[in-house]
Amino acid sequence: MKTNPLRTAAAIGAALAVLAPAAGCASQSSGSSGGGGDAAKIAFLMPDLASTRYELYDAPLFKAKMKELCGGCSVLYQNADSDAAKQQQQATSALAQGVSVIVIDPVDSAAAASIVRMAQSRDVEVIAYDRPIPKAKSDYYVSFDNEKIGAMIGKSLVDHLKAEDAEGGILQVNGSPTDAAAGLIKKGVHGSVDGGGFELLAEYDTPGWQPSKAQEWVSGQISKFRGKIAGVVAANDGTAGGTIAAFKAAGEDVPPVTGNDAELAAAQRIIKGDQYNTISKPIKTVAEAAAVAAHQFVRGETPKGNTTLFDTPSELFTPTVVTRENIKEVLFGPGGPLKAAEACTAEYKAECAELGIQ
Repeated sequence: MKTNPLRTAAAIGAALAVLAPAAGCASQSSGSSGGGGDAAKIAFLMPDLASTRYELYDAPLFKAKMKELCGGCSVLYQNADSDAAKQQQQATSALAQGVSVIVIDPVDSAAAASIVRMAQSRDVEVIAYDRPIPKAKSDYYVSFDNEKIGAMIGKSLVDHLKAEDAEGGILQVNGSPTDAAAGLIKKGVHGSVDGGGFELLAEYDTPGWQPSKAQEWVSGQISKFRGKIAGVVAANDGTAGGTIAAFKAAGEDVPPVTGNDAELAAAQRIIKGDQYNTISKPIKTVAEAAAVAAHQFVRGETPKGNTTLFDTPSELFTPTVVTRENIKEVLFGPGGPLKAAEACTAEYKAECAELGIQ
């Protein structure tokens, strides 16, 4: 997806011209246009509505942690709804409102480089969230290890197929071609699937992570490889849902299908036996880590991270593979991200009882 060419330097300059001096506060972030400390503004720019996580979890959790850390700070939350040009507008608007830090999960990792450069030209720090921005060095990156996610779901599937003495090949449904995190997941999947003993029949980069696009492509592959698909590596729960819908629409048995994000719908599919696995990467972990890093920046401090990725100080966390065998413990146990009452509706009640989820 390309950035709208109308986002010219002149337009950006005009928008930024309305910047007003920030209110006084206990401590100032060095050079930040919006100030810091107890009166800082932090932009939280998320990429899409196709995944339910941003509205239900990321934004509320980030806001709650920021409020805990800095009672007078305010969070400007915007969702770009899969539109890179819209996200550019939102970043420009946030800068015009005097933010000290931008936390951004980019729609288009390449296009977001211009947002990083624009913010940094104003001495505003940028935290890349969940998805990296390889073409511009942001000030910090917070995420789960996406390459490891791909490796883990791929290995989980291959090991399961071997244990079941499955025959046939594998389809690989990747994420968005404009998402650098999707590229890392894809690399991790190939590391586990290539040479794993099952032929890779075909693979697809899903535009915008859209489940409908994944479903459409998988439908075509079912016709092409009927009876030969042993399993499907889907890069997230949305594309997994589209994949499963394609098999059901074709009247075919659903083979083991992977996922990622531990969304409620995916948990229900795993409980039902329709989806083989997902990845639990508690959003609270990354949302709160991003809030802590943002607070450090507005206080004039520099978060250190635990590694470096794309020449950016990074804080990467290790996720957990979830199947029917451990779903009760990981997703519904004490401190787990999901509640039994949410998942175990009438349609799933019997399977929940079978797994002891209550």
